[in-house]
Amino acid sequence: MQVYLRSEERERLARLTKELDTTKSDVLRRGLEALERQMTDPEQHPALCVIGIVGPSSAVRAGGVDEAREHDRVLADDEEASWRSAGAEDQ
Repeated sequence: MQVYLRSEERERLARLTKELDTTKSDVLRRGLEALERQMTDPEQHPALCVIGIVGPSSAVRAGGVDEAREHDRVLADDEEASWRSAGAEDQ
């Protein structure tokens, strides 16, 4: 198999090969395994982490509500809170 790598990628491969004291093939195999693991583990999936559904970046409010999973509830609670604060201003 032949793979074209840009100069930066060749340098990265050479650096990793040296740091890990292994072969270029082994570094590429490890990279494939890591990518596959990342794509099949929902906690590691980059797209899910970016939108905040999983992982350490998921937003949990002080009340313990995960905004990504409970978005309808969060929006409804915020709307009801705005009604209460608007009613208090009228008095």
